[in-house]
Amino acid sequence: RIPSYKPFSYPLLINRMVFLRRSYVLASVLVATNTSSCAAFVPSKLSKIQNTTSKVLAQPTAFLRNAFQPLKMGIFDMLMGGDSQLIAPEKALPGRSRKMPNIDGYKHYITGKDVQEIPEGFEVCVFANGCFWGSEKGIWRLPEGIHSTTVGYCAGFTPNPSYEEACSGQTGHTEGVRVVFDPSKVSYVDIMRWFWEAHDPCSGMGQGNDRGTQYRSGIYYDNDDQKRLIEASKDAYEKQIGKPITTEIAAASDYDKYGGLWYYGEVYHQQYLAKPGARPYCSAQPQGIALAPYEEWVPQDLKEKYKPTLPEAFWKKHAPQKGCSVVNSPNEPIAVGDW
Repeated sequence: RIPSYKPFSYPLLINRMVFLRRSYVLASVLVATNTSSCAAFVPSKLSKIQNTTSKVLAQPTAFLRNAFQPLKMGIFDMLMGGDSQLIAPEKALPGRSRKMPNIDGYKHYITGKDVQEIPEGFEVCVFANGCFWGSEKGIWRLPEGIHSTTVGYCAGFTPNPSYEEACSGQTGHTEGVRVVFDPSKVSYVDIMRWFWEAHDPCSGMGQGNDRGTQYRSGIYYDNDDQKRLIEASKDAYEKQIGKPITTEIAAASDYDKYGGLWYYGEVYHQQYLAKPGARPYCSAQPQGIALAPYEEWVPQDLKEKYKPTLPEAFWKKHAPQKGCSVVNSPNEPIAVGDW
């Protein structure tokens, strides 16, 4: 049985992580197909081991079924973990043409909607801000207009990656959230504001204790309006925080040459925090700073079209709090008027 870790018990924690790391390395060597690579998964950062362990315990059958995917990595990589530099596209894993199993027909655990469908008039927003479990929950709890949320891998170079491959840092993906929403009921600006406030956008290649390119902050636009809104709000928030924002901002179309921006994650990760036995884990680091008033940063020609649907009273009561409090919030969406 794997013991739980007490906060700040660093010597004990490090000893256990080193033991686990050595176990992974030994297993990797034993199943190696040649002297320069192995067919095993090793977490990309020591801090990832505890998180990975919780996911094994939560969904052991599903995790183990997918755990040992062929990865090309050397002994140094296995010992030291993933790189803090984004992998070059030509060096990324080749991936596969087959999409993630069991996503077809999958219904959202909370809304009951098919997660792949986009009803007429609805829009899509894709972002990344740390471990995708908590990132997804914050959005599905918005009061109105959220058709579905899913977790997956975005802004990388490997078609249809697995969780283990994305965590290796060898696909270029970051853990992300895909939101299908009705813009007549919830503004893109509200979703974007939640994204900014729900993490530390200044933390480079990582979030909290989760380090590596697979945890980088990013938000990806489908059109020029979204680009302008993201950039204007980023400039405002950067001034408020008082340090450079490192969030990746890019067009979704930039990734068409790699098969697309978005790939769905495994079913056992979808709406994970709402499922029985889930561990309330979240690496995001909300700064407790509210985005400046909409009127102060929005481009004037977009002001009316994208005005927020959620009032300031909502944000005063339900905005992300330091410590990623969303993981312990109720699973049900916030009731309209509950502010």
